[in-house]
Amino acid sequence: MEIGSVYSASFRPYGKIVEGYDFSEFLEVLRGTACPKDTVLYVPSAPELERLPAAKELADRSYGGMPIQIGYCSGCNATLNCLEYHRDPEVDVFASDAVLLLAREQEIEGGKLHTDCVKAFYVPAGSAVELYAITLHYAPCSPKSGCTFQVSIVLPRGTNTDIPSIVPKTAEDDMLWARNKWLLSHADAPEARDGAYIGSVGEDLRLF
Repeated sequence: MEIGSVYSASFRPYGKIVEGYDFSEFLEVLRGTACPKDTVLYVPSAPELERLPAAKELADRSYGGMPIQIGYCSGCNATLNCLEYHRDPEVDVFASDAVLLLAREQEIEGGKLHTDCVKAFYVPAGSAVELYAITLHYAPCSPKSGCTFQVSIVLPRGTNTDIPSIVPKTAEDDMLWARNKWLLSHADAPEARDGAYIGSVGEDLRLF
């Protein structure tokens, strides 16, 4: 799979580089959080990150004063077996090199997205990116076999927590998997076995 760069023009339909922040203390604290070597860990809200000065600045500048949560995703991963999107942008701050696998909401047809639409982008450590609300994504991938990744995930507060109780009336309603989280799983994904909407079709992608 060809891997582009988040600093290239090909990344522009999916997001942008976040500039103008001093993340030095933020990255130091992020590197001290849990990072499993054989699985992926996601923590929606981490107080040790949310009390840092950069957290207030992210809330005010990147989210225009909206309440946010700052957590992290870390571990070892080489696959993309689900895709998710939110109603708001997501800011990711990278304490390590990582690879993002991305697609666009406009590429969903008939409630399905083919994995041929997915593009890979390398993100170097120390970078921060904003993924647009229309950008489909999931857990980052390790840059190469045997490596782990550590990424902070910034989202509106409450995202990825308890799902609201609704009566589905549309195909998109069937994709709702958690609060502010619409999920398209691959048939082979653990999430599909747990009842997630199967909307990712084609080859289950693997980097290595």
